Amino acid sequence: MTNPSTDGGFAVVEMFTSQGCNSCPPAEELLTEIERDAREHGQAVFGLGFHVDYWDDLGWADQFADAAYTARQEAYARALRTRGLYTPQMVVNGTVEFVGSDRRQASGAIAAALASPAATPLTVSVAAFDGQRVVLDYQAERPPERTVVNVAIVERGLDSEIARGENAGRTLRQDNVVRGFASTSLDAAPGRVEVVAPVHLDPRSAAVVAYVQENGNGAVVGATHVELSTA
Repeated sequence: MTNPSTDGGFAVVEMFTSQGCNSCPPAEELLTEIERDAREHGQAVFGLGFHVDYWDDLGWADQFADAAYTARQEAYARALRTRGLYTPQMVVNGTVEFVGSDRRQASGAIAAALASPAATPLTVSVAAFDGQRVVLDYQAERPPERTVVNVAIVERGLDSEIARGENAGRTLRQDNVVRGFASTSLDAAPGRVEVVAPVHLDPRSAAVVAYVQENGNGAVVGATHVELSTA
């Protein structure tokens, strides 16, 4: 299935989080609400929950954490000149960051993002999905120089029982969890990118989010998604 390009406003909402952080569940609930409300209103808002690994030595190893996601947050810290890494952190369209549970800031940043048309409309289609990998074809219009296409597999409705750490004894339900991620350089021609899918991924509750990002300032200039259940 080919997903139509998003020519109008869009918001890529990246959340850096951890199951070992007791201030993260409210932020993750907010991310769930943001995307659910956007679906109901037909808005192009794409939530991505990146689980970082620097909490893993403090009592609980997050099963969704990846050092690559910590490195991604470190890159944002340099680009946005934050004083260091923290969770929960929300980043909207690569240029605005704030504490991930701050509803007012989230609402304002997303509204501003939706009011600006995409500079680089993006169209994607799933060329292959065999349960172990997703192959995505993409076409971007008017891409700036030095840009990349990021592709994330996200999964909704994941329940985890937390035995230790700050959230010990809780069952966390998490949506929009990034389960696979790949990035490739973008040029004007159509392209193809492959993402490794996690074991036991349920395609009925998973989607692929693709977004174009500038290498220099980190600005996200185009985005779209496709549900794996329709691929």
